[in-house]
Amino acid sequence: MTVDIYWRIHMEGDQSSLRHRVRSRGGFAPGGTAPGLRDGRDDGYSHADYMAEVARAAEESGFVGGLLPNFPHTDDPWAAAATLARETTSYRFMVAFQPGFLHPVQAARMTATLQRATGGRIVYNVISGGGGPAQLWWGDKVDHDDRYARTSEFLDVLKGVWQGEYTHHGRFYQVENAGLPEELAGQPYPEIFFSGSSPAAIDAAGRHADHYLSWLEPFEALAEKFDAVRAHSSTPPRFAVRVDLLARESEEEAWAEIQQGWQARPHRSGPDEGDSVGVRRSRAFLAGADDDPRALEVAPNVWGGFSRLRDGPAFGLVGDYHQVAERLDQLLDLGVDAFILAGIPHLEEARRVGRHVLPLLKGRTS
Repeated sequence: MTVDIYWRIHMEGDQSSLRHRVRSRGGFAPGGTAPGLRDGRDDGYSHADYMAEVARAAEESGFVGGLLPNFPHTDDPWAAAATLARETTSYRFMVAFQPGFLHPVQAARMTATLQRATGGRIVYNVISGGGGPAQLWWGDKVDHDDRYARTSEFLDVLKGVWQGEYTHHGRFYQVENAGLPEELAGQPYPEIFFSGSSPAAIDAAGRHADHYLSWLEPFEALAEKFDAVRAHSSTPPRFAVRVDLLARESEEEAWAEIQQGWQARPHRSGPDEGDSVGVRRSRAFLAGADDDPRALEVAPNVWGGFSRLRDGPAFGLVGDYHQVAERLDQLLDLGVDAFILAGIPHLEEARRVGRHVLPLLKGRTS
């Protein structure tokens, strides 16, 4: 089978390694590599330049595209996709967005414009938000399950508008005879990667997703989640997993890197007051683990401490190149047919993973 493998594009700035939590490359951190200073003056190398360098490196390393995540403290991924598309030739851009902050008619027009400009290289990562302070930053007070109901209705309207004149009178959206202009009609409808671990999310994913996207979890839990998604859809989606990698020539070298990062990690902050089921699931898998980083290895090479060394999901893979490739192959055996991989720093790790891990995947083609 063919496996689509994406590489995450940092939107929030990049760390120089897992041993240094400071985002010294890009983002909005002052005094970093991008934007950088030379002789006390701006050297002209911007965050967008660094993101473009990562995208080019990922494309050259064999990745089909990159995820552009979306946070309150980052550039906008729609605008970034338009900028980065000109730096690549076939690389797809997976735009992460919350439907609650766009009208579906406007989203359809924006997407069709980008599809026309890029030759159909826009992919969706549809997220509905994790609640708490981050959700309020957007001005969104809609409850958890209602956010997924809104997302589902948003996608109904967007697809209707994409297909022609469309009228809709729903709970969240009212549309009268909406459709794309003739010049934008007929563009490829974007693939939808749909995120969420709650029953409400799984129900919506079963209706709309081309790929159901999950953070990495212990493999048995992932298999159970995939079964739940299949049970909620007459036409089950394919499955994708977001995975951080720390792969080195030897297993000892990989764990030494983890150990150094662990020693330099900041003190644990208080829990986020959101309502993300995915975050709660991750914490439950790690309940009772002590302060030894190896205690967070819940299965061979499956490590739950990444969120202590950088922002983001807890679980990733740690080991030598062959071990990491074997674990990815095991995920393929579970039914996964797309990955969003990541590593820090994004630039060097894209090249490392492309050179040393991707060629070892036995399940990538058959």
